[in-house]
Amino acid sequence: ERVPLAERMRPTTLDEVIGQSHLLGDKEILRQIAKKKEPVSLILWGPPGSGKTTLARVIAKEVNAEFIELSAVTSGKKDVEKVIEHARQ
Repeated sequence: ERVPLAERMRPTTLDEVIGQSHLLGDKEILRQIAKKKEPVSLILWGPPGSGKTTLARVIAKEVNAEFIELSAVTSGKKDVEKVIEHARQ
């Protein structure tokens, strides 16, 4: 199976994420969320390619949470409703 280089190089742990020390530093908010191992709701905002999806995947992995990826560009209301219904089960 061919996996794109960007996907193969994507960080899989918080320690592999470069930058964002104001969020990921030892005493900063996202690091603390990961340490508590309790899932939380987050809204990550920024331009394409800034690491939002990577960060969301890493945090979900760190807190052992299911991660369902939705894109505002390709997802519609029904997609969101399906995810909400899945979360309720």
